[in-house]
Amino acid sequence: MSKDQAIGGAIFVVCLLVAIGYIITLFLTEQVVGVLGDIGLTGITVEAVKFWIIAVPVFVAFVAVLFIGAWIGWTMATTPPPKPIEEITTEIEERKEEMKVEEPAETKMPEAPEEEKMPEKKRKP
Repeated sequence: MSKDQAIGGAIFVVCLLVAIGYIITLFLTEQVVGVLGDIGLTGITVEAVKFWIIAVPVFVAFVAVLFIGAWIGWTMATTPPPKPIEEITTEIEERKEEMKVEEPAETKMPEAPEEEKMPEKKRKP
């Protein structure tokens, strides 16, 4: 097993455990509060657990969306604008004109003598 596969497997297991814990806490809140009271965490109410089990993921998702939006904004603000199309086409035309000017004057090369034509063989039907 490669290192990447091991990390992927660990991420999978952690996400699966968090999802199972979330579902149990959300739908079996009274039992979870009872277990928390048994281990010494008294004063925790069912309503408080239900509030926080919803509020925390919503908060994390909201902050993640804001972070992505800030990153997009920062990228747009710090990236220079592209050249206008008109400027690009003008540069291309100027290069073409420069290439024409730099070409040497046409000199006539002696023409190669025409090859003698070989008589075609007749095909047999």
